[in-house]
Amino acid sequence: MPRLLRAMALLGMLLIAQGASAQKLRIAGDAWAPYSDLTLINGGLSTDLIRTALDRAGYTTEYDQVPWARAVHGVSEGRYDILINAWYSRDRTEMGEFSGEYLVNRLRFLKRKTSDIQYKSLPQLHPYSIAIVRSYAYSPEFDNDPDLKKIPVASFSTAVRMLAAGRVELTVEDEYAARFALSHEPEDVRGSVDFLPQSLSENSLHILVSLKNPDHAKIVADFDNAIAAMKADGTYDKLFKLHGL
Repeated sequence: MPRLLRAMALLGMLLIAQGASAQKLRIAGDAWAPYSDLTLINGGLSTDLIRTALDRAGYTTEYDQVPWARAVHGVSEGRYDILINAWYSRDRTEMGEFSGEYLVNRLRFLKRKTSDIQYKSLPQLHPYSIAIVRSYAYSPEFDNDPDLKKIPVASFSTAVRMLAAGRVELTVEDEYAARFALSHEPEDVRGSVDFLPQSLSENSLHILVSLKNPDHAKIVADFDNAIAAMKADGTYDKLFKLHGL
């Protein structure tokens, strides 16, 4: 019996030491339902996927939901280790290392239902004002077009309300996120806007790991491996079903 007790005590000490040595990662993102929102199951689909993957890779996580611009700035300064729901842009590689894609977004323009705006290429939209969320990266072509009249705002809710009120002529958002947000807007907003048929782009979603974290390359590799394993064993699809997607 004493040997068994000593063995159990040693095992307990090893487990405590292992838990104590696990790196704690500070994660940040904004409210972007259904992907990330603390009011949703496990913080939303993206948050759930990311935290599950990092947990399986041996990390502990602490998530802060803050305005997007603050999250980006925090990662650039090293206050946060990881930015969730990051679309790739070259300038962001100066502050962090991107993971492989773990989700794909389809970006679509919205207009007022009474508008006759048509879209097949970006030059067609040069005459129109477009509300965009401040600090978001949409697509390289869209972001770098100097002739687009982009109006930065704090959130998609602000953008779509401006659109419904006639203060801008277009806005743009991920389709699932827009549909979710519209379901929570007043009927006069929800009923007055519609999607343009053609999407702007399909953007891959990544985590962005701060270069201020000396283990950024390892964290990215561990995350990518964990996502691959989750897809292989069915965990990835189960989380989609859990979140109704």
